[in-house]
Amino acid sequence: MEVYWWAEIMTIITIPIYGVTILAEILISHYQSQKLYQGKDTFNNVFFTVLNFGVDVLARGGFLFIMAVVYQYKLIHWEMAMWQQVLYWILVILLTDLAYWVVHWLGHMVRLFWAVHVIHHSSQEFNITIGFRSSVFEPLYRGLFFLPLALLGFSAADVMLAFAIQQLYGSLIHTKLIHKMGILEYFMVTPSHHRVHHGSNPKYLDKNMGMIFIFWDKIFKTFENEDPNEAVVYGLTENYSFTNPIRILFAEFKFIWMDVKKAKGVRNKCMYIFGPPGWSHDGSRKTSKQMQAEEK
Repeated sequence: MEVYWWAEIMTIITIPIYGVTILAEILISHYQSQKLYQGKDTFNNVFFTVLNFGVDVLARGGFLFIMAVVYQYKLIHWEMAMWQQVLYWILVILLTDLAYWVVHWLGHMVRLFWAVHVIHHSSQEFNITIGFRSSVFEPLYRGLFFLPLALLGFSAADVMLAFAIQQLYGSLIHTKLIHKMGILEYFMVTPSHHRVHHGSNPKYLDKNMGMIFIFWDKIFKTFENEDPNEAVVYGLTENYSFTNPIRILFAEFKFIWMDVKKAKGVRNKCMYIFGPPGWSHDGSRKTSKQMQAEEK
């Protein structure tokens, strides 16, 4: 019950926050004559959000059960002294963010996971509703990456609360209306950092994977500043020619299947599934690293 109590509280809090911020962005962008919202694209964002929510609800029970089992074998038993409570919550926020950084990184490095994550990047727009353009099938495996936190003594309820905070913050940074955020640019993921993440420019590909904290990207060498001399081009390196949400949902899975069918040899077939997006056995396509190498 504790877990669902937290989930209900976060839902009550986030719905009006999202509503107010989206309305404010629409009004401000209209006043500034910026076309930040397109009807069909916004509909797709809502559609993917609803699907993601449904999959998340279905997968959550299994995740909670598995995490509860792992929690029984926890290596750290936290005492409830005040300083330990403070340390506990600092760590659960940090480590949940790190765990999702790994999920996000895999979504860009492994084509099978990219087939799930590509939905989030398939829009050529950038506004707060893009934050809801969710990777629909991600909840089916995302929870597995949080299991190490159970071993460290963090309960499923607290991890879920930390992740809900992470999702709230991560959704609100999808905006063009905020340029820079001062000192926060050094350690937080800001709208500027996340605009880079959504760029299809070669120098911006696979950068700034963090959701709350940007220092993970600085540690793991995936950080890139927004260049004032190079405007972000949103979307994919090869954008879809269709807008049907069902086609978008399964597009990359279809492309993987087509590549696997025509590939010769087990290694090539496996690389089309587990290799980086853009990999091809004949060099007809390029990975992000190959594109970036050509830019230097």
